[in-house]
Amino acid sequence: MAGDVLSQSEIDALLSALSTGEMTADDIKKEEESKKVKVYDFKRALRFSKDQIRSLTRIHENFARLLTTFFSAQLRTYVQITVASVDQIPFEEFIRSIPNMTLINVFEVPPLDGNILMEINPNIAYSMLDRLMGGTGASHSNVDNLTEIETKIMTNLFERSFDNLREAWANIADIDPILTELEVNPQFLQMISPNETVVVISFNSIIGETSGMINICIPHVVLEPIVPNLSVRYWMQSNKKEVSPEQAAIIERRVKQSDLEVIAELGNTEISIEDFLLMQVGDVVQLNQKISQPLILNVGGIPKFTVQPGKLKKSMAVQVLESLKGGDDDE
Repeated sequence: MAGDVLSQSEIDALLSALSTGEMTADDIKKEEESKKVKVYDFKRALRFSKDQIRSLTRIHENFARLLTTFFSAQLRTYVQITVASVDQIPFEEFIRSIPNMTLINVFEVPPLDGNILMEINPNIAYSMLDRLMGGTGASHSNVDNLTEIETKIMTNLFERSFDNLREAWANIADIDPILTELEVNPQFLQMISPNETVVVISFNSIIGETSGMINICIPHVVLEPIVPNLSVRYWMQSNKKEVSPEQAAIIERRVKQSDLEVIAELGNTEISIEDFLLMQVGDVVQLNQKISQPLILNVGGIPKFTVQPGKLKKSMAVQVLESLKGGDDDE
């Protein structure tokens, strides 16, 4: 957050000035209004607009839902993952904000350049591992002593989970996430300049009875080629895809080949349940349709034609007399 933080001595001096009458609340308000210059920190360059951050938030909210479904199926326990925040900060600040010993998956996302980081809190990671090994989901948090078997199991799980990002990003870019490295010490990560702007998406994660954070770090260099795709205008245009004549012809041909149920009604009537229960072979049920009246032909459950019954060769058949027109069903 941007803003000035007063020291205790400055707060005491301000309260003293207000109590003695040397300064009033109106004076403070006028002084704030007179300030036209805002302090800008070039080390925290804002490379993404609010509109683009909202788009990234929307994308990763969908990703969070996909992760919840994926981990629920894999771990067979209660899982809830939601987006907590989406911020743009220097890469150095992100490295300082995560634990010294944690699980960091480094992914390539071709055809985009650069890498994406997925940092999983050790409590969450070991809870997942314990569930996969048949346990209750207990957490141990000793990521610095991962065995080869534990590393392989976790690598496979997170690699498959990150495949969901392909579906979440489908509207803005076709990516193919590839896990290239699993690191436990963030100080060893030197993938970009410390002052490079990154977008950090933080997820609140609950696995069984264990909770923790999952963070995804996306450098600006990765998103730079597709930044225009993050605008609201692009999303609106992408949702209005026009059907080409070739596609329309294919759709029309397939619709014409679809099967429809066609039923000619001889008539209907109502009887009591008692009469129905006593019905036997040879009983006659009187319908509300006269022999001289045309029958109704239903197409797909909708009355469409009047017909008269007859025979075609050795099969029962009907001859269409006229079409029935009726409101919205006339299509």
